[in-house]
Parts: sequence; C-alpha cells; structure tokens
Amino acid sequence: MTSRTGLPAPSSGRRTSRRATARPAARLVARPVTPDRWDDLVRLFGECGACGGCWCMLYKQTRSQFERNKGGGNRRALKRFIDKGGVPGLLGYVGREPVAWCAIEPREAFPALARSRILQPVDDRPVWSVMCFFVAKNWRRRGIATALLDAAAEHARRRGARIVEGYPVAPKRDPMPDVFACTGIDSAFSRVGFREVARRSPTRPIMRRFVRSDGAS
Repeated sequence: MTSRTGLPAPSSGRRTSRRATARPAARLVARPVTPDRWDDLVRLFGECGACGGCWCMLYKQTRSQFERNKGGGNRRALKRFIDKGGVPGLLGYVGREPVAWCAIEPREAFPALARSRILQPVDDRPVWSVMCFFVAKNWRRRGIATALLDAAAEHARRRGARIVEGYPVAPKRDPMPDVFACTGIDSAFSRVGFREVARRSPTRPIMRRFVRSDGAS
C-alpha cells in the first residue's frame, strides 16, 4: 500500500498562518527508488547530487573513497546499485513531481556507522537505518520530511524490519541551516513515534521506532 500523507502546497513566498499551512492541499506519495525512477532521483538531486557531489553515498564508503568519488563517481556507484536491484530509499512525490528523498536500508548497508564514535550500535539487534533526507527547496519546512519518514518506517516494516533507527540532529538553535540537518531533526522523529535510546553527543541522539512485520506498527 502506498503511503499517502496530506500536506500543504508550496507557497509563493508570502507569509501564511499556521492554520492555513495545515490544510491538506496536496498529497505526498512515497515510492521505492527503482531503475525506472532513476531520472526522477536525478531531477530532484540536481547537478550537485543533493549536496557537494554526495549522491547519498557518504555513509556507504570510507572517507577516502567518498572524497575520491565525489560527483560523477558517486552518481555512477548509486546507479549501479539501483540497476542491480538495490533499493536505497524512497522518493516522495506531489503529483508527478519528485519533491523529497529518504535513504533507508538495513544498518549494514552503511558501514561508516560502525566507524563512528557516536553512532556505534546500541546493541546487537538488527535494525533498519534512516540515514538521510533531501527535500526540494520550494517544499522545505512543510512537513515533507516528517511524512516521508513515516512512510520509510512502513516501507521497512513491510520488508521484515522490527526496528527502524535514526540519527537526527537535536539543534541548539532554530532554524538550523539545511545542510547540517541532512539526517533529520529529532522533533520530526518524535512526531512519528521514534524514541531516544542513546545519546553519545549532546546534539546527536539515536532514536528508534519499533515496528512489526505482522501487519501492525
């Protein structure tokens, strides 16, 4: 079943009331990224590969590999992975427009996590990891990432996950520059049922949502 969440339509830049922005004038549809959706992912990410030539490959490689592959190398690596049947995450659409991305796979798909001092495994339980978000500029701060996160947890549950884990930022100031919030904001995770299970840095909690693969979450 496709995850659908009511969302406000993008504004022309004019200030609107909180009540107005809560109207479900558009609907987000979350789709797994498959080869036939590659062009949509490229359209969303643009020439910079979302940010600085990353193409969401930062946590899949060593730092030296990532630096060496920045840009075209990372793009080709991600495309090869998808062409071979890998599903690295979800695209969020409003109508036919791709407006957001969420990276989610089993934790072992992101070996850089094991090398991180603050993101080491909490325990030996298997988890799926929500690793990154990217939202088109005109759609930011409208609840898109939160809606896509909820869809990502459902995506993992349907593939047998029992625990979905995230590594958001707990910002010291608000608003926070988007580039520093690519792993999400803790309040967004809380809104869709994630709870903090560890914190080895003041601003980087590890949060989990427990799901079940028998049809309930």
